[in-house]
Amino acid sequence: MTEFTPVAGAVGGVLIGLSAALGYLALGKVTGISGIIGRGLTGAFGHQNWGLWFLIGLIVTPWVVHQIAPSEHGFQAPGTAAVIAAGLLVGYGTRMGSGCTSGHGICGMARVSVRSIVATMIFVGAGVVTVAVMRHVFGVFG
Repeated sequence: MTEFTPVAGAVGGVLIGLSAALGYLALGKVTGISGIIGRGLTGAFGHQNWGLWFLIGLIVTPWVVHQIAPSEHGFQAPGTAAVIAAGLLVGYGTRMGSGCTSGHGICGMARVSVRSIVATMIFVGAGVVTVAVMRHVFGVFG
């Protein structure tokens, strides 16, 4: 089990909100990761490749933080096959939902988009069901 860290969670939430607000105010773009990746696959990262730099930051920042302040997370990471399968399922789901949790859950809900509110409720509900099935049916997650 992981430890309860409300300050770190609040700081992280504020930083996510600020980055989404900055992207919207400065570039007029919704900071939805699946959209950025989708556009990037066609080479259309946008004005001055902002999407590419955003994705690089998503990858490099956790590595830098871990180098500065390494910590154990209290869980065993799944194997490579499980991560690949999960990534493909998430990618498929974001296509079906016309966006991901960052686009709908952060940016869309901030704009009071009914479509985003419904999508976020479905994402969260599916997550609850998935964890319940994995934990109580398959015995995963302790």
